[in-house]
Amino acid sequence: MPITNPSREEIGKILRKAKRIAVVGLSDNPERESYMAAKAMKDAGYEIIPVNPMIEQWEGIPAVKKLTDIEGHVDIVNVFRRSEHLPEIAREFVQIDADVFWAQLGVVNEEAYEFLKEKGYTVVMDRCIKVEHALTKQH
Repeated sequence: MPITNPSREEIGKILRKAKRIAVVGLSDNPERESYMAAKAMKDAGYEIIPVNPMIEQWEGIPAVKKLTDIEGHVDIVNVFRRSEHLPEIAREFVQIDADVFWAQLGVVNEEAYEFLKEKGYTVVMDRCIKVEHALTKQH
């Protein structure tokens, strides 16, 4: 199954509806892209949930070790991990029943994509959430 992202208009709707974004692989290093993208989304009014077993907190927000440690509903799971980790993260994603699985620019995995699409989830791959947010001028 070829990987097909939602249209820019659909991405705009996703970003307008979303409130909580879990960022898998979020770094506490301000020079890392995950930090910069999450900070931009936080500054735009989104609630950020850091998901990384290697950090205690991000921007004063306590980090969780894995998606299944999150309490409450998650709108978008934004993934900053290497492509080979996506199938495992996709399985966790299904366990928490989040709305949108979003793999960052350069992150693509057909197995994870097919698994999630077969279950009816919205999937975005190889797109930067910060850039898409700016292009669709949300919040």
